Amino acid sequence: MTGDPAPLIVSALFGAEDFAWMDGLRRAHFPPERNQLDAHLTLFHHLPPSLEPELRQRLIQATRGASSPPATVSALMKLGRGVALRIDSPGLAIIRRDLADAFAGLLTPQDAGGWRAHVTIQNKVEPAGARRLHDRLAAGFAPRPIRIVGIGVWRYRGGPWEAVSRHPFG
Repeated sequence: MTGDPAPLIVSALFGAEDFAWMDGLRRAHFPPERNQLDAHLTLFHHLPPSLEPELRQRLIQATRGASSPPATVSALMKLGRGVALRIDSPGLAIIRRDLADAFAGLLTPQDAGGWRAHVTIQNKVEPAGARRLHDRLAAGFAPRPIRIVGIGVWRYRGGPWEAVSRHPFG
């Protein structure tokens, strides 16, 4: 919708099996009263809505005819009041860097800072609870490949995200 004031969010889209696994962890460990979103890997938290046409064009160029970038859940991350899965994907990092360069003057401080690719599976809990979950998951953790099948654009209206566009690789 043209002229919509809601900011844009950009996230990676996962293959169905990987999404189900990560979303299952999030549903099991995220406080239910605070969990408004499915598991997600955010590339940008807040882009101006005026960028939508250019963003769509750039994402089409980045994904159409391109292979899915290899990605790995490489480690667990302590968030202080939560736990996340660290995602390593050099190919996805290049796409994000190119977008950040293109939109540099329009990025919020959060998006302009360094990017730590992760999927939050727990947040906003007491630090001791987060440490317990981290230690329990770490006991059986092994890196695993995941499939990134595309990039999604969403609108943020204060609650669950509203889908704007999907840009599949391939």
